[in-house]
Amino acid sequence: MNDQTRPNLALTSGAGAGAPKYLTGFGNGFETEALPGALPVGRNSPQQCPYGLYAEQLSGSPFTAPRKTNERSWLYRIRPTVAHWGDFKPIDKGLWRTAPAPEVEQPIAPLRWDPIPLPKTSLSFVEGVHTITTAGDAAATAGMGAHVYIVTRSMRDEYFYNADGEMMFVPQQGSLRLCTEFGIIDIAPGEVAIIPRGVKLRVELVDGPARGYLCENYGGGFTLPERGPIGANCLANPRDFLTPVAAYEDSGAPSKLIVKWGGALYGADIAGSPLDVVAWHGNYAPYKYDLRRFSPVGPVLYDHADPSIFTVLTSPSETPGTANIDFVIFSDRWLVAENTFRPPWYHMNVMSEFMGLVYGVYDAKTGGGFAPGGMSLHNMMLPHGPDVDAFEKASHAELKPHKLEGTLAFMFETRFPQRLTKFAAETSALQADYRNYGATLKRRFDPTRP
Repeated sequence: MNDQTRPNLALTSGAGAGAPKYLTGFGNGFETEALPGALPVGRNSPQQCPYGLYAEQLSGSPFTAPRKTNERSWLYRIRPTVAHWGDFKPIDKGLWRTAPAPEVEQPIAPLRWDPIPLPKTSLSFVEGVHTITTAGDAAATAGMGAHVYIVTRSMRDEYFYNADGEMMFVPQQGSLRLCTEFGIIDIAPGEVAIIPRGVKLRVELVDGPARGYLCENYGGGFTLPERGPIGANCLANPRDFLTPVAAYEDSGAPSKLIVKWGGALYGADIAGSPLDVVAWHGNYAPYKYDLRRFSPVGPVLYDHADPSIFTVLTSPSETPGTANIDFVIFSDRWLVAENTFRPPWYHMNVMSEFMGLVYGVYDAKTGGGFAPGGMSLHNMMLPHGPDVDAFEKASHAELKPHKLEGTLAFMFETRFPQRLTKFAAETSALQADYRNYGATLKRRFDPTRP
C-alpha cells in the first residue's frame, strides 16, 4: 500500500490533522471517540455497537484484581483482534532476548559500553532491538530486559505487539511516532512512552534514524511511586502524563502482524490494519511523559539522600518496598548541601542498576567514557561509585549552590541480577578497561592527620 492509499491516523482521529492530541492524567478512567457517538453510553457490550463496530475488552490484570490495581479497557473496533489473525510461524528474533537467557558467563565487575553505532542497513523497530541484559523470568511475570533500539526505517503495513511485557521507550537520538490501537504518541529525547502488554503498534521515524533505550517489564505494570513523607506534591505529577485520543485506520490492504510471545517472535500475513479502534474507554492504555516536568527534591542542609527520591515510575513486586523495576532519573537540579560530598557515594546495593545517558554529563562520571547513548551495568552486591575525576573535583569544590544543567541520566533498577547477552559481552562497544576504574583511586589514609 503506497502513501496515497495508506490511511493517516491523524486524519481519522476526530482531532484534525497535525500533531497528536492527548488526554491528561495518570491511571484515569478515560473515554475518547474518533467518530461522534461511537462510544456506547452506560454499557460496555451492547447488542449492537454504533457504526457496526465490535466490542472487545483488553485486560491488563486478572479479572478479580482489587479495584485499585484492576486494569482494563473496552475497545470499539472495525474488526476484533481474532479477525486480525493468520497462520503464525516463528521468525528470526535477531538480537532480542528474553529472561532467562544465560548465554555467557556472567562477570562480577562493573561494566560500561560506548554508544552502539547507527548502521547503514535497514532496520525496523522489531529488527533493531539489541538486548543488553535480562533479569528474572518472563514466564513467571517477574523481572525485565534492558535493550537498545536502533531504527533506520519506519514500519510500513507492519504491526507488532508484545505479550511478554510492557515496553518503556526512552529516546536518545531521533524522534519516534508510535501509532497504536489507542491513538498516536510522538516522543523525542527527554520524553518516555509506555506501551502496555498486548497493545498493537506501528513504529515510524519522524526526523531520521533513531536510537534509544527500551525497558521490557515482565512484571507488574509501571505506576507512580508512593511519596511517603514528601506528601502530595513534587516528583512526577499525575497531570503531566498524556494518553492519546482515539484514532483508527480503515484498511483492507495486505499487512503483517508480529507477536512476541514466550521469548520468541511469530509473524503472520493479515488482511488489513489492526489499528482500527474507533473509540475506547478504560484505564489500560499507552501514555507518555516529559521527563523535564519531573520536580526533584533533595537535601537542603547536609548529607546525600537515597536515589529513590528520583523515582519516576515503579513496577511493584509482591514484597512491599522492593521493586520489580524502578525507573529513576538524574536531571537538572540544584546542589546546595553543606560540608557534603555531593555526587553519589561509593556503595554496594541489593538492587541491580542498568544506567543510560540521554544527554549531557552524569555527575558521578566526569572523567569521560560515559557518553550519551552509552550505558553501564552495576549488578547487585558489586561495588561502584564515582570515578577518580569526579571524586577529586567534588572533594575540593567550593560548596556554594551549584546547578546541574543540560543533563539527563536514568536507571532501570531491579531486584534481580541482570545477565549479559552474548551480544553485550562481545560487542566492540564494551569498554574493556572500565571494570578496573576503581584502581585509579589513590590511597589517602594518613593516621597523623585527622
